[in-house]
Amino acid sequence: MDNDKPLAGRIALVTGATRGIGRASALALAGAGAHVIAVGRTQGALEELDDAIVAAGGHRPTLVPLDLTDGDGIDALGLAIFQRHGQLDVLVHAAGMLGGLWPVAHVDPKLWDRVVATNLTCVYRLIRSLEPLLRRAGMGRALFLTSGAATQPQAFWGSYSATKAALEALVRCWADEIEHTNVRAVLVSPGPMRTRMRAEAFPGEDPDALPDPAEIGPMIVELAAANDLGLPTATVRFSDWKARIPTASPTASQAAS
Repeated sequence: MDNDKPLAGRIALVTGATRGIGRASALALAGAGAHVIAVGRTQGALEELDDAIVAAGGHRPTLVPLDLTDGDGIDALGLAIFQRHGQLDVLVHAAGMLGGLWPVAHVDPKLWDRVVATNLTCVYRLIRSLEPLLRRAGMGRALFLTSGAATQPQAFWGSYSATKAALEALVRCWADEIEHTNVRAVLVSPGPMRTRMRAEAFPGEDPDALPDPAEIGPMIVELAAANDLGLPTATVRFSDWKARIPTASPTASQAAS
């Protein structure tokens, strides 16, 4: 394996690719040699990502303007990937929605449905459509972004916490089902980062005190290229991974523990 391009020749799909951690992941994966299929809702932001990847020397990505609440659109995307590439090596699901902070009894039903569709239902639809493609890869890797809110619920975070907790349960169930295949699923908790969602949740917080999303890029690449990830019995936390960097570069199995 080329240490500079550990993902050369691989196909990587990134959701939420137009901003924040999704954008950082797309840039890092492209920098590692992958052909990135970038999924986002805004064509203009996708084109800006395209420019950034090409300027950095990466392969020109495939841009997919898609709202992930469109299940038929996800199915069509899976078919298009099969027809063009025949497989999918890496999935990074970074798209998500906070949906504001409200008392549970005050959440508008339409907003609730939107948050559930964005944070949970689309995960099921992605797994349903992309599992066959990941199985066709030599070493399929599926990374799902989660949050501490999944295990530490608190007032006003009901819809976000509930959907992230459900996401974790769904991914762990799926990971158990595919244990004897070449596909591995990973739950990744980035922690507080300088993202739009974080600013929405904590408007008074100094963003300069938070890590830039670009810092998580190398960890995403490491997980995507790892030979042995095991089952996601524990969530991979960026803070834990970063803490190991000064002393030694972690192995893939250490990063997944």
